[in-house]
Amino acid sequence: MPRRGPRWDLCDHRPVIPLVLIVAGGCALAAGWWLLRGMGPGARIGRIIAVTKVVPVAEAVATASGGQARYLGVTGRVDSAEEWEDEDHRPLVLRRSRLELRRANRWEAFEDTREVVPFEISEGLERIAVDGDALDAGLVVVPRESAGTAADLGDRAPAGTDPATPARLRLDLLSSVDHALVLGVPTVDPGRGPILRPGLGRPLILTNLEPKEAIRLLAEGRQGTTRAISLLLGSGAAAILAGAAWALVDALA
Repeated sequence: MPRRGPRWDLCDHRPVIPLVLIVAGGCALAAGWWLLRGMGPGARIGRIIAVTKVVPVAEAVATASGGQARYLGVTGRVDSAEEWEDEDHRPLVLRRSRLELRRANRWEAFEDTREVVPFEISEGLERIAVDGDALDAGLVVVPRESAGTAADLGDRAPAGTDPATPARLRLDLLSSVDHALVLGVPTVDPGRGPILRPGLGRPLILTNLEPKEAIRLLAEGRQGTTRAISLLLGSGAAAILAGAAWALVDALA
């Protein structure tokens, strides 16, 4: 009689399960990554704040002097010899004002004014300058807002704007009485000495909030999306690891 080949149990799905877990995990990671990209630069800044190492100012100064390209953070008091008082007698080193219009479910700035003087972060006797002109989306402070419509702006509104379009004035302020966290690459400037600047593909970031508060502010109004991203990324990674472990155990068995 002819020899029969091995019998396969068509009801045994064990070899398929690891592959299903890995594919499902990959799909979850892809969906989480897609949602993350849709959140804009705020999500990336929040991630950088969460993972960047914070060092003493003295270490940042030594890194700058040593010529090492490292992206790191420092904390300390904001200090400047050129601060100015605003109408509320706050000693400011930076003021950014933006006029924005609400279009397609997002705010778009059409006028952006920045006033900044040289300032630094001090910790005890150590200090390091900050490139305030390079601060953009990385400036994370509690904004002061005044809301209205385009009709309230008069001639300042862009031509052709519907007078009923929602509008707002947004002010970002930094004063010399603030304590701040600054993330950047320490370098040496010929005129200002050790200074923190953007670099290594990352922006200069400054916040006068605690890191967790800054991350919450960056995610304001998108908490549901951030929770979904965390769930997708976490479950996707877990599914891939479980599938790989299962496949390894089956192979060894």
